[in-house]
Amino acid sequence: MSANRGGEGFSNVAEHLLRMARDRPDVLALVFPEKRSGGGPRRYTKWTYAQLEEESSRIAEGLSQIGIGRGTRTVLMVRPSLPFFALTFGLFKLGAVPVMVDPGMGRKSLGACLGRAKPAAFIGVPEAHVARALFGWARPTVTVNVMVGPRALALPFPGMHTLESVRARGDSARFRMEAVERDDVAAILFTSGSTGIPKGAVYRHGNFLAQVEAIREMYGIVPGEIDLPTFPLFSLFDPALGMTTVIPDMNFTKPASVKGENIAEAIADYGVTNMFGSPAVLDAVATWGVPRGATFPTLRRVISAGAPVHPRILERFRKLLPDEARVHTPYGATESLPVASIDDAEILGMARPRTDAGEGICVGRPVPSAHVEIIRIDDGPIARWDDALRMPQGEIGEITAAGPQVTTHYFEDETSTAAHKIDHDGAVRHRIGDVGYFDADGRLWFCGRKSHRLEWKGKTLFTEQVEGPFNAHPGVRRSAIVKGEGLVLFVQPMDPRGDHGPLTSELMEIAKRLGLELEIRLRDELPVDPRHNAKILREQLAKEVAR
Repeated sequence: MSANRGGEGFSNVAEHLLRMARDRPDVLALVFPEKRSGGGPRRYTKWTYAQLEEESSRIAEGLSQIGIGRGTRTVLMVRPSLPFFALTFGLFKLGAVPVMVDPGMGRKSLGACLGRAKPAAFIGVPEAHVARALFGWARPTVTVNVMVGPRALALPFPGMHTLESVRARGDSARFRMEAVERDDVAAILFTSGSTGIPKGAVYRHGNFLAQVEAIREMYGIVPGEIDLPTFPLFSLFDPALGMTTVIPDMNFTKPASVKGENIAEAIADYGVTNMFGSPAVLDAVATWGVPRGATFPTLRRVISAGAPVHPRILERFRKLLPDEARVHTPYGATESLPVASIDDAEILGMARPRTDAGEGICVGRPVPSAHVEIIRIDDGPIARWDDALRMPQGEIGEITAAGPQVTTHYFEDETSTAAHKIDHDGAVRHRIGDVGYFDADGRLWFCGRKSHRLEWKGKTLFTEQVEGPFNAHPGVRRSAIVKGEGLVLFVQPMDPRGDHGPLTSELMEIAKRLGLELEIRLRDELPVDPRHNAKILREQLAKEVAR
């Protein structure tokens, strides 16, 4: 087993895995579902913390033998699986820099992201290697390739390593974790690109550790809990939080397609206490579970991020939970998370009527480690902080955040860094790109993306404020307003097969009451981001209007 360099003053998130393996070696770290065969009970593959520690160290030692080490930028395109976790922690232990991209962002964006990241190593499933060979992703820089998966040996790639050959080279007893500092680069995480070109946020080890502490303090997570993450990267915090990770049977690239019965099965089989899911996941599970009378009596908390959760989804999902459980919705971005948080009681109580009236979406109070400021809206770069930037309480401006969880720059992207970062007395303040305001009680309200604001008849319209009254209509699942020659409201009805004549008339009455002249277009579905299937791709709708 690797030697631990210290106690609580950790610099590397992988050190928490070492501690768990030392102090609680027989506790389950990972539970992974096997493919179901026949109608019997689900079978699972399980690793204890001792096994995960040994496997990740063995893989780390093997990777070091083929040229991956401290600072090596390494693309990791492996499906959520036991090898995925062992590889990720192995890379952290080496001080290597995992490069994480969303396969769902599309071939062209993937190629651009990998070209910008200039990785020296590429670890992926066979399909990823085939695509890289066909499209030339990062061809000038990648010198080390590792293939992961059962078909790896059948594909003729000269010089290709397989995960099994890497493991054969490794020796967990010989491996020693690389010493890193909190300011050392830990990973490059590309944004989803849902509101523009994907950008590579540079994460330092200190950013990850600050996120762990913020999550632990905000939600009162204690060692021994059982976590069900439907977004795999969030589960990498589980060893630091002392939790067991139960991976659900789902397609992680299409979270909205999750089967509620698979989620219910995993919760029941392992007594899950904590669940992470985007609003699309909560909606799918509630749609399956509520009509069947399903309940999740062991769940204490649900954490939902990726986009605001509509109150109707919260109301329906709450029917699956015990009274004492809470649904929390943290607010932030890839570059700064968490920034604020609110729970379902406050959303369904204080906030809902104000959202329905067009005041925006309440995202709660800032977390203790985040210093949030609302600044005047400006589409250009802001190099240095000036107190004159600050907007008065109650007035809408751009939301910014500083703190240990906030990343300082984008990888080799000076233009994006200049556009999104402000030097604030030596610290870095991130411009989230959202607009909002603080109310008189210190709560933060989200009014939409800065780039989505609309200039109309001498007024500035903010999407979440305009859409709130329409979304409150019982016949509307969600809506999105964009601008062409005039205003166009895209509406996804609750029942796509129904008679929409009355719905359209009632929505036009809402528009008249708001003093808006707009066209209403009904759509069975609205385009959403690939990562969480939750953010509406308004840019895509705007292009449709322009055509």
